[in-house]
Amino acid sequence: MNSTDCPAAALHDASDGRADLGEPPAWLGNRPVVLIVDDTPDNLAFLSDTLQAHGYAVLVALSGEAALKCLARVTPDVVLLDAMMPNMDGFETCTRMKQDSRHEHLPVIFMTALTESEHVVRGFRVGGIDYVTKPVRPEEVCARIGAHVRRSRAQLYANAALSLETRAALVVAADGTIRWQSPQAARQIEAYRARDGQPSDEAIAPPRLPPTLRGWFADWLARGCPTKAVHEFTEGDVRRSATVAPAPEPGEWIVILTEVDDAAHRDALVERFALTAREAEVLLWVSRGKTNRDIGDILGMAARTVNKHLEHLFRKLHVETRAAAAALVVKTLDRS
Repeated sequence: MNSTDCPAAALHDASDGRADLGEPPAWLGNRPVVLIVDDTPDNLAFLSDTLQAHGYAVLVALSGEAALKCLARVTPDVVLLDAMMPNMDGFETCTRMKQDSRHEHLPVIFMTALTESEHVVRGFRVGGIDYVTKPVRPEEVCARIGAHVRRSRAQLYANAALSLETRAALVVAADGTIRWQSPQAARQIEAYRARDGQPSDEAIAPPRLPPTLRGWFADWLARGCPTKAVHEFTEGDVRRSATVAPAPEPGEWIVILTEVDDAAHRDALVERFALTAREAEVLLWVSRGKTNRDIGDILGMAARTVNKHLEHLFRKLHVETRAAAAALVVKTLDRS
């Protein structure tokens, strides 16, 4: 192991100190990444060897300044930070880390021989999430890092899902292994498993996409990840679909699941606007951008019959255009 400096630091432009903001080094792979910051090379070597033996990719820095340069290039899963270092100590280093919005939620574990309460409290105040005392016990530090890596990645996935304004989302690897899933997604996945005649999620370790979704996802990857990726099927009045979006980690993707209960939506429109069931069905499909001909094909009626329904609907809704009618539907269903 090169314990003289953070490997990522070699990616900085030596002429002006600017960080190379390209892709992270390939050698990091998909392993959890730990940045160790300690001014003692022997400590770095010991901790690095220990963590690598437990399956982590390790970055090292001999100073707070070197650590900040590493973070300009690579965002680790956890930082293991020596509290007492010359020049910029661990507390100042942590403070400066947290000033960057990218690292606001980065877990920082302090290492210190100082167990006095004021030092422990100071570590938490500057943004630390945990601490271990020196001399560090290998099993303890690995257990703590493992817990914070899992929590950090779960938060990363949840934030990514929330940024897509969706709650039913899961993160999957290229082989279909489910790395994380929201409770709403877990419930919808069970519908796919039931359709495929597969045991429930609890019987599968590690959990993977159900066969139908796994085949669709593998085909999408094999075709070079084209922009459009949609899988749909209908089960009674419930229409289910799956789409793919990029995930925050390389080699992972977010699969977004949606389900629409046409019967429930129809009944909501009937109640809200005093419509007949057929009028509500026509209105529902208008809100989804379908033409009269499309609606006729879907509902098994002539296009002119659809048009007559629309004339009644516009009067009942006090609107004059399809767009205005669709806006009322969206507003009503968002509240239901």
